[in-house]
Amino acid sequence: MVAATFRVGLRVADVEAAARFYRGFGFDEVGTVPDPTGRPVMTILQRGEVHLIVDALVGMPFPDSERERQTQVGPRGLGVAIGLGVEDLQASYEYCRTSGCTITTEPMDEAWGDRVFECVDPYGYVWEFSQPLAEGIPEDSFAAVRANWFPVA
Repeated sequence: MVAATFRVGLRVADVEAAARFYRGFGFDEVGTVPDPTGRPVMTILQRGEVHLIVDALVGMPFPDSERERQTQVGPRGLGVAIGLGVEDLQASYEYCRTSGCTITTEPMDEAWGDRVFECVDPYGYVWEFSQPLAEGIPEDSFAAVRANWFPVA
């Protein structure tokens, strides 16, 4: 197992189903912690140096706090988007489209040199998938983005 330099934790109602779904994004399972009945309450997945920690929405031994109660009520991941670079954007798009995701942005070329699409997964989290374009990144990608987002009239 590679040491994770970056970890993201997602709270979900069904850890087993979510872990199976996220394996479709190219993550491999590192391990699972079951509760006393054998139901998974945490699964750790890994892709490169990133760990995706899938925790049960209910049943984790977290302290009862206002924040925890708000987390359980939701909405899931509001204001957070998880970016994932992929080798085959079209394959990722088809996987998401056929696996219960809501596509919020169709595949498109961006000024910074990537082709991207966005979706909301079945657990309420926003994912942005990207693949570098063959032409590569513009020399001044920040200027290209600014010109694209805020064209001079």
